[in-house]
Amino acid sequence: MADQQVVVIVGAGAGLSASLARKFSGAGMKVVLAARNTEKLAELAAEVDAVAYACDTADPTSVQGLFKSVGDELGVPEVVVFNASQRVRGEITEIDPEEVRQAVLTTCFGGFLVGQEAAKLMLAAGRGTIMFTGASAGVKGFPKSATFAMGKFGLRGLAQSMARELHPQNIHVVHVVVDGGIRSADRDRVDGRGDDGWLLPEAIADTYYHLHTQHRSAWSWEIEVRPWVESF
Repeated sequence: MADQQVVVIVGAGAGLSASLARKFSGAGMKVVLAARNTEKLAELAAEVDAVAYACDTADPTSVQGLFKSVGDELGVPEVVVFNASQRVRGEITEIDPEEVRQAVLTTCFGGFLVGQEAAKLMLAAGRGTIMFTGASAGVKGFPKSATFAMGKFGLRGLAQSMARELHPQNIHVVHVVVDGGIRSADRDRVDGRGDDGWLLPEAIADTYYHLHTQHRSAWSWEIEVRPWVESF
């Protein structure tokens, strides 16, 4: 296993995370799945022969423990994907401040914690790829979505700052703006547009893998993915 590259997917679950796990596993990498609830990962972990760890992205000790375990047991990760987020919808005068605090901690502060620990290991190794999953809300704030906008705007700023700092040190940092809804089993149409209205998680995963394999003479720090029928 020492010769097998490792990918860590933080905030793992169904949908995009599962497609990322299948894509990187299919490329021969050892997959690590991290989430607060590891029971929900059992089926996916068995499918791709992954290792699952419990991790709360809002807790520094939990995130540090995750990366120590991965480093000690599997080696320095080649790729780390931060895919955790939390939403609180509602009018600005009505949303619960404590729920907002927790959501921002998960979505943005969690990205910082994961990025920091990943960078520590990768800088020592002299290489690596760190990818953050963004959203439309990270470039435009929607009504009644202040919490998600704060979290995703902050995550985008984190990724841009890290890219400028770490690219010259051979650590590829990427922010992926997922501009639209991701197709899942319970989503079969968008405003009457059918399948074309959703992003396919497998197609997004292809983009993540391509970003990881980009030649460093032409690295991207940010890319937007959206359905071809989506207005922007």
